[in-house]
Amino acid sequence: EKHISIQRQLAELEKLAGLSEGEFTLAVSLKTDLHVTDEKKPCPLCPEEKFKACYGHKLHRHLQNLHWKISVEFEGYRMCICHLPCRLVKPNLVGDQTFSKMGAHYHCIICSATIARRTDMIGHINRHVNKGETESRFITAPAPKSSYQVLKESDTDVQVLPNYSTPQKTDSYFNPKMKLNRQLIFCALAVLAEERKPIECLDAFGATGIMGLQWAKHLRNSVKVTINDCNENSVTMIQENCHLNKMKVKLNTKEENNDEALGGGEQNTDTIEVTKMDANVIMHMRSFDFIHLDPFGTSVNYLDSAFRNVRNLGIVSLTSTDISSLYAKAQHVALRHYGCNIVRTEYYRELAARIVIAAVARAAARCNKGIEVLLAVALEHFVLVVVRVLRGPSPADDSAKKVRYLIHCQWCEERIFQKEGNMVEENPYQQLPCDCHGSMPGKTAVVLGPLWSGALFNTGFLRRMLFEAVQYGLDETQPLLKTLVCEAECTTLKNFSTHGPYDENKQEECGVYIKTPDTSAESCVLHGKRKNNEVVRNTAKRQKSDNSAEHPAFYYNIHRHSIKGMNMPKLNKFLNYLSEAGYRVSRTHFDPMGVRTNAPLAQFKTILVKYSTPTYTGGQAEGPLHLTEDVHMGDQVPAAADTKSEDAEFLEDNKSGDAEFLEDNKSGDTATMFTNDCPIHCAAD
Repeated sequence: EKHISIQRQLAELEKLAGLSEGEFTLAVSLKTDLHVTDEKKPCPLCPEEKFKACYGHKLHRHLQNLHWKISVEFEGYRMCICHLPCRLVKPNLVGDQTFSKMGAHYHCIICSATIARRTDMIGHINRHVNKGETESRFITAPAPKSSYQVLKESDTDVQVLPNYSTPQKTDSYFNPKMKLNRQLIFCALAVLAEERKPIECLDAFGATGIMGLQWAKHLRNSVKVTINDCNENSVTMIQENCHLNKMKVKLNTKEENNDEALGGGEQNTDTIEVTKMDANVIMHMRSFDFIHLDPFGTSVNYLDSAFRNVRNLGIVSLTSTDISSLYAKAQHVALRHYGCNIVRTEYYRELAARIVIAAVARAAARCNKGIEVLLAVALEHFVLVVVRVLRGPSPADDSAKKVRYLIHCQWCEERIFQKEGNMVEENPYQQLPCDCHGSMPGKTAVVLGPLWSGALFNTGFLRRMLFEAVQYGLDETQPLLKTLVCEAECTTLKNFSTHGPYDENKQEECGVYIKTPDTSAESCVLHGKRKNNEVVRNTAKRQKSDNSAEHPAFYYNIHRHSIKGMNMPKLNKFLNYLSEAGYRVSRTHFDPMGVRTNAPLAQFKTILVKYSTPTYTGGQAEGPLHLTEDVHMGDQVPAAADTKSEDAEFLEDNKSGDAEFLEDNKSGDTATMFTNDCPIHCAAD
């Protein structure tokens, strides 16, 4: 039974005290005293030594001004303050005698706990609400639906609890900022669904079930969706969200009867299987074509289970949200989780992606499987990695060989992967293109890793993801996918061709021709079948031929390497300058001001200085500046392979046309070259 301090109305509390309903109001209206005919009555919530028995009018004021006024309200009930000896305070020792003081407290309507302070009681109730514990043992009716909030994303409705975006305060975690992450994973699954149908996909950490619901709602009979979560409240929430989206639910919580539950008959296309197991258990017991891992934090604890039973040419995607360790803010945690030594660099986001892929490659190799990286994205809140699984010891060996250490110069931030082999070099600094070790005192470089040294993107897969994003109207994902395609091809947006992924030429990935609408049925990838020897040989040949064509590793930040006192060129113009110099160049999603190029850092800085203009301040006259005839630019620019020809063209352009610096930024036809050795005043007229 509920405690007597928990009542719905003040009249119920007065009735408990022996006051008849409306007795005090009637006495006031008749202007009579209750104590004339009434007897003294005690307070039901106070001991006699604290509040002595009194007449009705005084007892009414006591109940109203003390117990009812400072009560805590929840679901129509009032938890009034109680002074009865329900909660003993720490006894006081006075001489040889012990006095136990009775403390004022509240009784929780949900868990019957006793809380001393009112503010603590309010926080205690809020914690129950955030965890979804809104049903009291005294209240038979369920919690009202008004406590839930319904959110909509990609035509999918989900109901969430308060504080749904704080994982420590709720079991059904839902982060609206991860919408881009969910859309990227959906595009990857849609591409896989075009290769073979139907496919079995697993959302190992369902929470609200938003991701699995989007898969089933948009891909329909192409996928068989299984949503798993080990939390009972989350499983209940997933079932309610399935009904909210008019999806049938197939509940399976018994691990020993799992195979029997899946074996009977064909599954309905709108049926979602909901399981309550540990993620490692369900991945050990069953095989899937597509597995997504999105735990709260690192996902290294689930990699071995994910690669144990994943089918050949299947896809494993994982989202890591432990960015404090991956982004080198907690380096000891990265060493503990990933076995990797890292420092904070200008390319820390790509470094984080390569750390995760290295852990994935090692986990796959332990299961005699190799990987091909299809997509690697590192943004503000997460690191997303999507890989295709290649079964066999040969692909596993090839993937393991791509896990190497990185030599990083801490002065100029030049970097290079260590060469293959086990032999110890006498001077590892010789591998770095820079000469900081010879010109700077002390040790200048550190060894980072182990890291993934292979490619981070698959161009064909990304183009098909872009096609699926257009088909399903995912407008927020299309700009990022276009940037990723350009980054994979190491080209600029101007050279980007938006042709459809299903061309006349068949797409080839992993040495296997992927099914397209124009290909015949014989070229389709058979579900669950191993590749034959001829395809394996073709894979090895393709990988060897593509090693030279891989996109450059890492990128340079144009602000990090700019010259003080010089105005840098616009980023898009600088990309054109690098491209005209014969280097592969593109922008990168890892850094808005980053430039991915195969140019060495020294040449990168040379071209950046060459096309930078000085910043004029103070006594300099405002407006465009002209070059004098006495200034010979060829004497001030560092020697390069094509210095003379560029200088001649530059002087001819100055004689024939306008040589103003500001006009140079508008036309882009001429370029002004300065170095640190050139004083500012020598170029002024």
